[in-house]
Amino acid sequence: VMRLTKPTLFTNIPVTCEEKDLPGDLFNQLMRDDPSTVNGAEILMLGEMLTLPQNFGNIFLGETFSSYISVHNDSNQVVKDILVKADLQTSSQRLNLSASNAAVAELKPDCCIDDVIHHEVKEIGTHILVCAVSYTTQGGEKMYFRKFFKFQVLKPLDVKTKFYNAEVSTDEVFLEAQIQNITTSPMFMEKVSLEPSIMYNVAELNSVSQAGECVTTFGSRAYLQPMDTRQYLYCLKPKKEFAEKAGIIKGVTVIGKLDIVWKTNLGERGRLQTSQLQRMAPGYGDVRLSLEAIPDTVNLEEPFHITCKITNCSSERTMDLVLEMCNTNSIHWCGISGRQLGKLHPSSSLCLALTLLSSVQGLQSVSGLRLTDTFLKRTYEYDDIAQVCVVSSAIKVES
Repeated sequence: VMRLTKPTLFTNIPVTCEEKDLPGDLFNQLMRDDPSTVNGAEILMLGEMLTLPQNFGNIFLGETFSSYISVHNDSNQVVKDILVKADLQTSSQRLNLSASNAAVAELKPDCCIDDVIHHEVKEIGTHILVCAVSYTTQGGEKMYFRKFFKFQVLKPLDVKTKFYNAEVSTDEVFLEAQIQNITTSPMFMEKVSLEPSIMYNVAELNSVSQAGECVTTFGSRAYLQPMDTRQYLYCLKPKKEFAEKAGIIKGVTVIGKLDIVWKTNLGERGRLQTSQLQRMAPGYGDVRLSLEAIPDTVNLEEPFHITCKITNCSSERTMDLVLEMCNTNSIHWCGISGRQLGKLHPSSSLCLALTLLSSVQGLQSVSGLRLTDTFLKRTYEYDDIAQVCVVSSAIKVES
């Protein structure tokens, strides 16, 4: 049994010295005459020749394990009904990798039966390749033997994820994925994508537009050096049919899964797909208040308008709400406080257009909204729901 792997670039150890030293130009001339060095770059350790693997090498999760199996008849007799079976034993299962389960009728002396097996490695830890051969001698005696080949599957990448829930908007979820190369060789990151769950659409935030072209934020070279970490960012938005149902999106914890494809050495391909990523569902309580529209910049002591959305997150109870508006030191509400909003049925929403003005310049926080459920006599307080930049009225605010 021999593992099939790509060759590696030959590395030489350059030995050189200055011309004024005793050897003179002897070492440099020997390097220039060495056929394994690169012309004009003899002092580099990287050569231009390929070397065949001298050992079994490392196998990483997500790569394809390939092996060549050969059964040779060393005797001077013809054997019959030869059956070669190759199984891969992992910690959780046993897989049959043989290309064919049919027996070979006969095998003459000094002849062999060859087979090549392939398997995409999906588990880490100890793997045992079990090769079993059964045959019948000329005398009719049935013979059987096995050989075991043990190897370890290592973890190539360390993936960490962080979730950020949008505070005031549309149930958006931001996912930050930190991917670290924990192997000993560089990787070419061919693809890192997020496959969202059925309730979300995803937008990748890992590229920018330059001169009308989409350019990755990581530069033209997508190589990840050993022990380096790269951060990928994604924005998930609920689909329209689910965003309108507050009770459904509120309890969604499954976001999706990452699909990572890379290449190593001479183009050896690897692929990993994470399990379903889950987040902690944000707790909105019984009533949720979100902002649908608010200006970024407003004039000092001039009214401006915001639009609020109030959602009854309860799945069973109808609420009768009263809206109160409390002024702060910088933000003042325009309108009637303590007005009835009426009944709000379970999982339904209503939108409110409100007017404010600010008496202080700078970045000001919108606070002071209070919702009271008259049925349960319970009050919900909403402070720091948004921020606006207040400028002098002499400065023209672009609409």
